[in-house]
This record gives sequence, structure tokens and C-alpha cells, in this order.
Amino acid sequence: MKGLLFLVICLLLQAQGYAQPAAIARWAGANLLQEAPLRQAHTGISIYEPATGKYWYQYQDDKFFTPASNIKIFSLYTGLQLLGDSLPAIRYYENDTALFVKGVGDPSFLHPDYAWQPLLQLLQQTGKNIYLVPAVNQNKRFGAGWAWNDYADYYQPELNEWPMYGNVARIYHHRDTSLILPAAYDLEVTRDDTISELITDRDERNNIFFLKYNASQTGSSVTEVPFITGDIMQLRERLQDTLHKRIGITVSAPAVTFNTLRSIPADSLFTPMMHRSDNFFAEQTLMMASSLLWDTISTRRMITWMLDGNLKILPHPPQWVDGSGLSRFNLFTPRDFVSVLTDMYKRYPKDRLFHIFPTGGKGTLKNYYQQQFVHAKTGSLNGVVALSGYLVTRKNKTLVFSVMVNNHHDKAANVRRAVERLLTMIWKDY
Repeated sequence: MKGLLFLVICLLLQAQGYAQPAAIARWAGANLLQEAPLRQAHTGISIYEPATGKYWYQYQDDKFFTPASNIKIFSLYTGLQLLGDSLPAIRYYENDTALFVKGVGDPSFLHPDYAWQPLLQLLQQTGKNIYLVPAVNQNKRFGAGWAWNDYADYYQPELNEWPMYGNVARIYHHRDTSLILPAAYDLEVTRDDTISELITDRDERNNIFFLKYNASQTGSSVTEVPFITGDIMQLRERLQDTLHKRIGITVSAPAVTFNTLRSIPADSLFTPMMHRSDNFFAEQTLMMASSLLWDTISTRRMITWMLDGNLKILPHPPQWVDGSGLSRFNLFTPRDFVSVLTDMYKRYPKDRLFHIFPTGGKGTLKNYYQQQFVHAKTGSLNGVVALSGYLVTRKNKTLVFSVMVNNHHDKAANVRRAVERLLTMIWKDY
């Protein structure tokens, strides 16, 4: 009798366990996948519960997708493992008369978001001669597969060993007054009353910037336009202009061990990287990690090292080429994202992760998930919408999920709302 009762209980529990994914599958099949934004698109969904080790729903989660900015999840994973509690600001060595400094890719130097500038203090306060030591940088200024004609768009700053000001010029405009910082750059201002909004641009091959404005516009604006970083000579010019000191360059640095100066807390970079989907911060994260490991900056080498190491957990070996997701060469499966997110969930405190990831009403999720049950990274390119992260249900079950939509031919907002309806249904019912 006891054996029969035990069998009945087991069957009931088993049936209960399968009721959740069956109901979700029915709803998704009847609603989500039949909606106009997704009907002709390529869609993949993976929803997993770490506590039980069970997938609640899987739909084409073994297919490869262009993930757009969901790639930043992998950059975050790399940074969490390799950068430590604070970012590396610089490698340096000093003797009685000289300070030798070598860039490691820290994007926070002179960035307006960060008031604390330990590297700037070091350079300002030293009375010694300062010498730049070229870093071994195997990266190009743009990532693999990036759009060449986005060079003047705020979201695609150039990548280099020693960023300054976030590698963008900031153009300030109010009424008929305009200025540019760094002030060393030229800004050509034109009044054009035929335009309806402020237009900024940059010469493709020179640091000459342009602004057109309509005199009827009364508000203030700040526009970011990437500048050409150039070689170490141009880096020296920017540093000299900032420090008002002479900077030397040496290719024969002392054969000694360089110290590492640390800068801002790592999470103070990771959080805006994820909340506002900062491409520059994501790319420089991989570059800093590479520099710390090998004293060589190489995104390709860093990616290979991660894929051959901790990312062996991925069920489907991906094609990973950059840190930001600007490239369409990236190819990942939804299950890959669920795997790395699950590993992060096991390694790091939940409160820390949920703070780093945007939630409803904040960052790139500002207009979605107002109940704040989702902590996730968005991804958007033309024809691409992705969302991967964590979902906490009303019954306090934590799920890891990834939803990827490629080749849609609709408004991105319509796709996002369709995904929101799926995840909201799961949050309410479970």
C-alpha cells in the first residue's frame, strides 16, 4: 500500500513538473509565435530553472542567432572573472628621475562619468619626467564586421590602448553658442533654419567636427562624436594638452617588472555597460582583461582563451568576434546564453548580478517590465531583437532565459512587446 502511495505521489509530482513547460509551450505556440512581428521571423527561446536543473520551455534554442548587444553578457562574464574588484588604470615603473607609463585600455580615464581619477593624480603630481611606453596592441580601431560609415556615431568610439574622454568629443550647444571638448579640436558651426533638429558630424579622416543648428531651437544639447585616436604620437599630444607637461616616448623601456595602478571599482563600469548598453565599455573590458593576462591587448586572443577555458560549458560552440555585439559576425544559440547566465548565477551573489543588469523602468528596459521582475540585457540591430537574463516569478522562482528574434520585418518595439507578454504571463502564473 505504501509503495502504491509513493508511486502515485511520484506520478503527481512528475505531472506537476511537466505542467509548467506544457502550458508555456501551448501559450507560446498559440500566441507569441503567431503574432505578426514574429510569424515570419527566426525565433529562439530558452527558459531554464537553475534550482531544479529543468528547462521550462525550449523553442529552437539550439539554432544560431545574431545576438546584438546580448554579447555584452559574455564581456561581463570575462570582466567579472579577470579584472578583479577594480579596473587596471595603467602599468608603470619609476626610478629617481623618470616615470614610465603604458596603457592597458582603461576607458574611465578623464571620462565625465568618473570624478575619481587616480591616474590623472599620479601624472599631475609627479615631478619626474614622464615617458610613454607603447603597449603591444594587436587590435584595430574598429571591431570585426563593424559598419565603416558609423565612424561619427556616438555608439562606435574607436578602440585603443589608452582611452581619453571616452574617445569621444563632446559638442555643447545652446541657442547660438557652441563649444567642443577637448578644445584642441576644430568645430565648424553652421546655422541652417531648414533643419528640424541639431546635426553633428565629423570628417571621415580628420578630427574636424561639424555642427548645424536651427536658430529657433532654444534647448541645450550635448552630442558625443568619436574622434580619431591615431597613433602614440597623437596620444602624446592629447596628454600634453591635458597635463600641460612635456611627455616623452620611449621604445626601450627598462627591463623591469611594471606595477599596476588600479582605478575605479569594476562594478561602476559594468553597471552602465549593461544599463545603457555601452559598446565602448564592453570592448575595452576585453582589452583590459587581455592586457592583464599577457601584457598584450588582443580581443581575438582573449575570446579564444575564454572559449577554450571557462566557456567550455557552452552547449554549442559559438562564433564570437567582438565585445559589444556591433558585429553581425557573432553567432550564438539561446541555450549558450542560458548556460553562461546560469554559471554567473552560481558564481556571484544574486543581488550583485541583479544590480548590474537593467531591470524594468531602468536603462534599456526603461519602457518595459514595470513590475521589475526581469533583470536582463537587451540586444538590438536592424532586424534583430534579443533579451537574455533572469526572471523572478510571483512565487519567487528564479528562471534564466534567452529570447532571440532575427530577421523580423516589423518595428523593434512591437517585437519587444510580444516578448514582454510571454515573460509577463510566466511571471504571473508561476
